[in-house]
Amino acid sequence: MRILLVEDDRRIRLDVEEALLAAGYLVEAVSDGEEAWFRGSTEDYAAVVLDLGLPGLDGMSLLKRWRAETRDFPVLILTARGTWRERVEGIDAGADDYLPKPFAMEELLARLRAVIRRRGGHASAEIAIGPMLLDPRQMRVTRNGTALSLSPQEYRLVSYLMHNAGRVVPQQELAEHLQAEHYDRESNAVEVLVGRVRRKIGGDFIETRRGFGYLVGGS
Repeated sequence: MRILLVEDDRRIRLDVEEALLAAGYLVEAVSDGEEAWFRGSTEDYAAVVLDLGLPGLDGMSLLKRWRAETRDFPVLILTARGTWRERVEGIDAGADDYLPKPFAMEELLARLRAVIRRRGGHASAEIAIGPMLLDPRQMRVTRNGTALSLSPQEYRLVSYLMHNAGRVVPQQELAEHLQAEHYDRESNAVEVLVGRVRRKIGGDFIETRRGFGYLVGGS
């Protein structure tokens, strides 16, 4: 899954980016509000971690602009502004959660997992689809109780499809959440990866909808 991290404090940005990468996310980190607005307006993200005190365009204005453009990705505000009035303003502006600085990295990751799974309609910390169980906390996928050996890229594919269970995910969208910006999204790399995953988890779990994309948990 691809996360947009918007933070102008270099030390915090590097620490958060390292933690997100270790948790299996793809991360695009920026420090300027205008650049963040452009990326969020033109690219798809599983979630955004957003600081409010940004140069160029402040985080609150940025969030309001995204919501006015009907950009609906989850936004976790991460900021030193911690009064209840500011939290209310952020949530009313369209934020999904609010974490004041200083913070524990484990809490940030837990809150991020929560806003991502809620976007897909999942309430539990673990996502169960048929015989498959996804535990994002442990970056683990099991089938009928048996843990599967997946590469990081294979895990991201299964995780993204399970978070979006019941919805056909276009191949282009899936490609954007599997690899970094230089990834060749026009190649057949997604098809190859899906084939490799099917051999590991069973060919009946990921359904191909020709000309549309991939589906898990369909009827």
